[in-house]
Amino acid sequence: MLFIGLTGSIATGKSTVSSILSSAPHSLPIIDADILARKVVEPGTSGYNAIVKHFSPTTPDLLVPISDKMPADGIDGKGRPLNRPALGRRVFGNSEERKKDRGVLNGIVHPAVRRAVYKSILRYYARGYWAVVLDIPLLFESGWDKLSGVIMVVAVKDPEVQMQRLMARDRHLTREDAQNRVLSQGDVRLKARRAEARGKGKGVVVWNDGTKEELEANIDTALKEMREGSPPWWNWVCLLFPPIGVAAGTWVYWQNININKRWKEMEEAEKSKL
Repeated sequence: MLFIGLTGSIATGKSTVSSILSSAPHSLPIIDADILARKVVEPGTSGYNAIVKHFSPTTPDLLVPISDKMPADGIDGKGRPLNRPALGRRVFGNSEERKKDRGVLNGIVHPAVRRAVYKSILRYYARGYWAVVLDIPLLFESGWDKLSGVIMVVAVKDPEVQMQRLMARDRHLTREDAQNRVLSQGDVRLKARRAEARGKGKGVVVWNDGTKEELEANIDTALKEMREGSPPWWNWVCLLFPPIGVAAGTWVYWQNININKRWKEMEEAEKSKL
């Protein structure tokens, strides 16, 4: 089974691409890290308890306010949901304090999400899908690129496009809030370069500055090439003979380690020229 690592940055259109991939004629299963990240911090989970324990002493508005519809101990008695805008203000930004807080939050959320992703992969593998999409915003940063046979980056060429889309979508955000959220996920154009540097058949960039029709055409072309590189018969071989599937996955992982090594060497070479 081919792992397609889907990434991008906030407000580049990654969700739109994910929707296209999950719909006919592609009908690929999507493992959405954002959705899983919300589930693993729902009231009553260990992730929720850890966040409340760490952040509540210094973030008074960490939880949704008490109201007629929201009792003090939550609707189901497990606690009030997290106040995401308040938590976002606490962790998004480039100051050392914000980076430290973001590291703490990631340390709570990422391991729980990783476990949930593995369970989903096994479920789709057993059902015989030829590919599964790992929809993960911080794909490179969290190391999921090492498991991906192909990386697909959804990008825009103008950073201002991201800002305008984000502020139109989340109207409660100030321009500073929007800018902090864009910066927190890294420069998407750098991610695009990294995908292209992986080589043909291993990395693809879907530019989303145009119309939806153009976007769909780009996706169709990319998936056609992926199907040629991962035909249905190969998926059945891996499914029926698990040791072959394990060997293939190990080979992909080893290749990706070398790809990442070459990327770091390229980065260091560019820095040395400055």
